[in-house]
Amino acid sequence: MTSLASDSPPGSPTRTDSIPTAAALGLGHRVAHAHYSPPWANTSIIGIAGSSGSGKTSLSHAIIRELNLPWVVILSMDSFYKPLTPEQSASAFNNEYDFDSPEAIDFECLVERLRGIKTGAKSDIPVYSFEKHARSDKTTTIYSPHVLILEGIFALHDERVLDMLDMKIFAEADADLCLSRRLLRDVRERGRDIEGCIKQWFAFVKPNFHKFVEPQRVVADIIVPRGIENKVAISMVSDRIHKTLQQKSRLHQLELRRLGKVSEDAPLSSNVRVLQHTNQIRGINTLLMDPKLDREDFIFYFDRLAATLVEKGTDAGLRYQPAIVETPVPGQKYHGLHLDGEPSAVVILRGGSCLETGLKRVIPDCRTGRMLIQTNFRTGEPELHFYSIAPDISKHNCVLLLDPQMSSGGAALMAVRVLLDHGVQEDRIVFVTYMAGKIGLNRLMSVYPEIKVVVCRIIEDHELRWVETRYLGC
Repeated sequence: MTSLASDSPPGSPTRTDSIPTAAALGLGHRVAHAHYSPPWANTSIIGIAGSSGSGKTSLSHAIIRELNLPWVVILSMDSFYKPLTPEQSASAFNNEYDFDSPEAIDFECLVERLRGIKTGAKSDIPVYSFEKHARSDKTTTIYSPHVLILEGIFALHDERVLDMLDMKIFAEADADLCLSRRLLRDVRERGRDIEGCIKQWFAFVKPNFHKFVEPQRVVADIIVPRGIENKVAISMVSDRIHKTLQQKSRLHQLELRRLGKVSEDAPLSSNVRVLQHTNQIRGINTLLMDPKLDREDFIFYFDRLAATLVEKGTDAGLRYQPAIVETPVPGQKYHGLHLDGEPSAVVILRGGSCLETGLKRVIPDCRTGRMLIQTNFRTGEPELHFYSIAPDISKHNCVLLLDPQMSSGGAALMAVRVLLDHGVQEDRIVFVTYMAGKIGLNRLMSVYPEIKVVVCRIIEDHELRWVETRYLGC
């Protein structure tokens, strides 16, 4: 392990107190993890049921507009129609298959996906084509919503689904209005003809409404007549959701504070590797700390240091396998190493982009993903606004997580959680940063003790983020 005396003058004592990992001790058991739940765990799920054409989708969009939040997702139960046999498919094209019975819905798949979303996991949602009466080979992904609206004629039908719902809504509308809406939708969007739509309505939709759909009114918390015109009901739903999210936010902040308190006096983990402060590193830091340094020079020296940090990160995380190559000297072979798989990196925006030049100097063809995690200025809580990572990231040799500055560790905790939820093994994650607060590091390592951290300087906790401003010029 390299020296932990990050900013100490030459000759000062070096810290040796560290918590060895299970791997370092040669033990087979896993390191104990402190508990941490991301803000999107225990997703609030709202179920909206009602007759076909009752305005469930329009009501869902009206609720989203009223909420005015970036983490609300609509999940349509239409995605969970069962795959049809050839005989059933032929009946469907003749408008003789009953799509309005609970038997047509794959509730097993729906319940499994909802449970995953409820616990904060990434869920792949099937895509159903009404023109082909079949599921597509493609899927859509739902990940990290704070609120999910499940809408469908049977949203309040299955007991397992009901147990996961935080609010149950039944959309009510006149039968003639429902029929006219269904005709317009199926003809315009699903390639149906009017005669077939009317045939289905009287053969399946209307009788099944009275048999299966209407009884769901009994379990609903709110019955909403007139759909999007009912502003009072929409406002009530919005207020209820906002109160639930505020309570979840308070609990998350308490959890972050608890982790900080527990980690306050703990020694640094042996998986935290601080750059040895040679004269060259100290000289570069001296230049970077000087506010009078021109921005062009700041970028030049920071890029040099970033390349060193990434090199240490790859040394800590990359895996190799033996390889033998023929040298330019005839008959002589070199016993070396080849990378065992592909490395990649994920940049935490916007600051992480400061480390990309250093990354490209070390791994020129490295695939790079993005995450936008911002701290809410009112609550101090980190919020995941955007992410884009490789679909096969779980198979990568090592994933470098880049952020030039860490204080409380909230954004780092969230970023690691996203990678884990996408299948990346914890011990393959390397967090690379220029400087970090000790409490933030301990908070991160107490929750994810198997990741590695490479850092240049240990700083005071809650220091303002200034590196990206100096580097980017704004």
